[in-house]
Amino acid sequence: MPPVDQPTAETRRLFWVLRIGVAMEAIGHGSLGLGRQAAWAPYFAVIGIHQDLAMSLMPVVGALDIGFGLLALFYPARGAVLYFAVWGLCTALLRPLAGESVWEAVERAGNVGAPLALWLLIRGGGPSSWFKAGCVESLDATSRERLRWVLKATTVLILLGHGLLQLAVRKPALAMQYTHLGLPGASAEPMMGAIECLLALAVAIRPAFALLVAVLAWKLATEALSPLCGSSVWVFVEHGGSYAAPLALAFLQASRRASETRSLGGPAAAAA
Repeated sequence: MPPVDQPTAETRRLFWVLRIGVAMEAIGHGSLGLGRQAAWAPYFAVIGIHQDLAMSLMPVVGALDIGFGLLALFYPARGAVLYFAVWGLCTALLRPLAGESVWEAVERAGNVGAPLALWLLIRGGGPSSWFKAGCVESLDATSRERLRWVLKATTVLILLGHGLLQLAVRKPALAMQYTHLGLPGASAEPMMGAIECLLALAVAIRPAFALLVAVLAWKLATEALSPLCGSSVWVFVEHGGSYAAPLALAFLQASRRASETRSLGGPAAAAA
């Protein structure tokens, strides 16, 4: 048994997966802000900031995001991580408030779920813990189930949101990506959306390790289409939370199954 002040291999692995994912999310988003994205101006307008001022503020917001990303990677203070989860929720909600589909916000569940899951892994206890960045030593049954629920809900919402943007909303930018690959965008987009909705349902019902690895591969491949079609590579990087959530859940499910196998002395049923 490891010393009480040392995290187990499981918690270290989960801790680093989520730290890297959250750092990618923040640094990617911040780098886009440094580039002054004109498409972001309507989000500033929601809170009464006109376009000229918005364009001036974007690099400031971007620099703050990058600073947080570096903090998440090297010193993920508990208070800062919770702040970023709230920030991720606010920026996601700006999209439907600016007139976009509500599924745009749902698809960005990783911006909230990944930092929230990371926050659950940081050692608490007392007011001073908000400035500490240490990983918990191990996960008890309650903590494990809470973390599993956050990661599972995040993964389901990421898939469902992106799927319905294609199946119900028919987002033009996504159809263009398939056209760039030589596929008929008008028919490929709803088909790909239906696949993602089915993946969301499968994860909700039975998030097995192999399924989650497939989801991770799917997200990496589909998000890579954006820079392949000419967008900034930071668009791919800023979805770090969407990659970290299914990977962390896969590791958590694998640990759960291994524990069941040991306790039963033989093969265990697949994790539900």
